Amino acid sequence: MEEVKLLGFWPSPYSHRVIWALKLKGVKHEYIEQDLRNKSDLLLQYNPVHKKIPVLVHGGKPIAESLVILEYIEETWSQNPLLPKDTYERALARFWIKFGADKGPIFSVLFRYTEEEQDQNAIKEVVECLKILEEQALGDKRFFGGENIGMVDIAYGWLCHWFKATEEMIGVKLLEPSSLPRLHAWVERFKQVPIIQENLPDYTKLLAHFKSLRGKFTALDQPSNDR
Repeated sequence: MEEVKLLGFWPSPYSHRVIWALKLKGVKHEYIEQDLRNKSDLLLQYNPVHKKIPVLVHGGKPIAESLVILEYIEETWSQNPLLPKDTYERALARFWIKFGADKGPIFSVLFRYTEEEQDQNAIKEVVECLKILEEQALGDKRFFGGENIGMVDIAYGWLCHWFKATEEMIGVKLLEPSSLPRLHAWVERFKQVPIIQENLPDYTKLLAHFKSLRGKFTALDQPSNDR
């Protein structure tokens, strides 16, 4: 069996997407933590284009970009499929995965704002996206893929932990049972899947990391005294 390695970073939801997929498939792998402030020769060797994590290395061949890696895992290891067999349902799953990727910048805007400087348009856009997910993608299903966790669930897995930390950090609750009952219930179900539950970063540590990052962003946004 060819060796499988994963280069990742502990707070990254993109790294965790890959970890979850490998674990759900039962693929043994070596996880190699990366210091993104001091990028390793290994990371620069395997991802010379973007120099980012995650990178999956299978038999010495690197694959970058988390969603591309998920597709590679699905095509390489057939056990415990993460995409539907039906071609239409598979296309639909890819549509919703792309929808999330396209809307990513809308969610990332929240990261920079303080309670005093909340961008209400950004809040409104995020809520609209969440409502579309609940009504059009999830519906009345247990998971986005039906009765079992699938690739769409993995792609949106950041909502269960990382989004919560962002909400707490900015002091705004958006994904609530009163406003998004089905999506909120999905978040709770997703977190209870044993493989997911066992492979989430420590929440307190994650929140502290987020606050540290936002402090750096805020400092960069301040007007400079230098001329």
